[in-house]
Amino acid sequence: MGKTAVRPSAWRDLQGIALGASSAEGLLLTALPVMAVTVTTDPRSVSLVTVASQAPWLILPLAVGVAIDHVRRSTLLGVALGMQTAGYLGLVVAVLTDTASLPVLMAVACVVVAGQVVGEGTRGTLVPWAVGPAGLDAANARLLFIDVGVVRFLIPPLAGFLAVWRPASVGWAALAAAAATMLLTKRLQAPAARSAAPRLRPVHEVRLGLRCLVGNRLLRSITIEVLAASFAWFMGYATLALYVEQILHLDRWWYGVLLACTAAGFAAAAPLCARLVARLGYPTAMRAAIVGEVTCKLLLGVIPAHWAAVGTVLAIHSFATFVWNVGSQSSRQRFTPPELLGRVLTSHRALSWGVAPLGAAAGGIIAAAWGYDTVWAAAATVQAVGAALVWRCLSARAFDEARLSPLSEDDRVKSP
Repeated sequence: MGKTAVRPSAWRDLQGIALGASSAEGLLLTALPVMAVTVTTDPRSVSLVTVASQAPWLILPLAVGVAIDHVRRSTLLGVALGMQTAGYLGLVVAVLTDTASLPVLMAVACVVVAGQVVGEGTRGTLVPWAVGPAGLDAANARLLFIDVGVVRFLIPPLAGFLAVWRPASVGWAALAAAAATMLLTKRLQAPAARSAAPRLRPVHEVRLGLRCLVGNRLLRSITIEVLAASFAWFMGYATLALYVEQILHLDRWWYGVLLACTAAGFAAAAPLCARLVARLGYPTAMRAAIVGEVTCKLLLGVIPAHWAAVGTVLAIHSFATFVWNVGSQSSRQRFTPPELLGRVLTSHRALSWGVAPLGAAAGGIIAAAWGYDTVWAAAATVQAVGAALVWRCLSARAFDEARLSPLSEDDRVKSP
């Protein structure tokens, strides 16, 4: 990929944008399941809010990836924040007018996450530009810590409290965070994406990104494992708010506390991850992370129903997830041609995170039929199967072979 200059000011702005956007998203997406429980206690209905919040990852990423590779990225960040601001304002209006029904909560979640699809994909392509190839691991660890460490450690208890105390305040707080982030976005001098190849038809543009992702054995294997892990996690996560009430017998704000436990795992992993990966190597570190995640899901199905035990297992699960995510993101950024990076990053999310709504729906159905413990056992089984399919492909040899050759000129310009 060549040498890339380090841009410290851009990196600072990018961290600030990630902090502001993730704070606003965390406030809303943490509060919505709690608000949904005030509307209905049917686990299948409550899980629909999570389904709606993940649906944009199934529908939008491929088209967003094409835009990222051809449009000025600071403009796309502004578009993302504008979409999310509309969602935050919609929640405020719905609560103040007493129209915050389940369909309204689902619509708000869908709009906010649609903005998240655009924003996260764009930020991911700016990391190599801001820090250079040598800084990718540390930078991805920092952004992941901001997104699901600092933000989810501080935000979930606050969001849970606000949702119970005064629901409209969730929307107001998210609006304030989004407004501050817009100021940083205007300051960021993000480059216009330029490709050496001529503009092609959208279908062919998408096809190039998918071909790059699935044509590389390592990147394909990583995506398959993330697909299984995402489906498995959202099976349990979609019903966690009801698990807190009906199994742990705690007040609703404890849902935010358990999410904060997951953030504590990320916070613990952040300063250690780069050194851990450097010492063990990517293959060993990422395989160990898979084993940790599957084990934790099994434990959630069998440990005593006590918040401290559940919180501890969730924290360990998050530690393992952090290590996996840094290796996964850095691999895509390292082994993808720069002109295809937007499409590869978003194609990965479309294929992997796109199954999250299906996992959430499956979790609701299993919980209603067989109970919450069965949900986590089923989740562990799903991820274990995914790991078995790709285990041999996550080897040192696969990483050595993952030096992507540029696509041929015929591949770049040929019409589908």
